Amino acid sequence: MRSVEDLEVFKLAHQLALKTYAATKTFPKEVLFGLGDQTRRAAGSVGMNLMEGAMRLGSREYRQFVGIARGSAGEVCYRLLLARDLNSISNEAYQELQSGYDRVIQMLLRLSQSLTDKPRPRSR
Repeated sequence: MRSVEDLEVFKLAHQLALKTYAATKTFPKEVLFGLGDQTRRAAGSVGMNLMEGAMRLGSREYRQFVGIARGSAGEVCYRLLLARDLNSISNEAYQELQSGYDRVIQMLLRLSQSLTDKPRPRSR
């Protein structure tokens, strides 16, 4: 059985979380501790929920955590939009991250749909 860390969606979510952490380091001080911190937490939450869901006993529970991960990715998308419109990140950084999170959201939807009848990946 595959590990959750082997899933492409987990790998992409992890890389995006790292990029999000890097992008938020440049936020102005007035938004760094509010918007910056919340954006980083939401970005990390995508992978954390995938990992936590994989540790659950059934695919129904895992599917619930995949849904939570998808919600966190959506939250990051809005926080990035807000950061861009507050001139806290460049439009280029916003576009790159937004594109990645859009892809993660689609991948999570497909993962959720696949969990109805199939065995789930496990964490190591």
